[in-house]
Amino acid sequence: MAHSRRNAETLLETLTEYDRLVEVGIGRRTDVAAALADRGVAVTATDVHDRSVPDGVRFVRDDIVDPDPAVYATADAIYALHLPPELHRPALAVAREADADLLFTTLGGDQPAIPVERRTIETGTLYVARAAAGRRR
Repeated sequence: MAHSRRNAETLLETLTEYDRLVEVGIGRRTDVAAALADRGVAVTATDVHDRSVPDGVRFVRDDIVDPDPAVYATADAIYALHLPPELHRPALAVAREADADLLFTTLGGDQPAIPVERRTIETGTLYVARAAAGRRR
């Protein structure tokens, strides 16, 4: 692990650059949201099903395809782990409406369906769509 950490950022290092995050489709994988909350980041987790989330993480039932814009309005960034290609465009639309960056990973060989920057992280590639050209993190 030490070798890969020298060559790549960790997902948490990247996400902790933001103060307010929304995780899309948390499912049962709550470790990233928990670690972010432990580091003082405000995290809201969403899913189409009711989910249990760790202490310090707010949960809102929401569908990124038919979103409640208020859930995302104050986010600095929206992130998703293993986001399927059919959700890339809806997630980007929500992020742009909120003036937030979108960061996501995909499953296996799925490629992004939207224009992105690629960042190497310890688990592979993190795709980043910026909120606005002038916003840099």
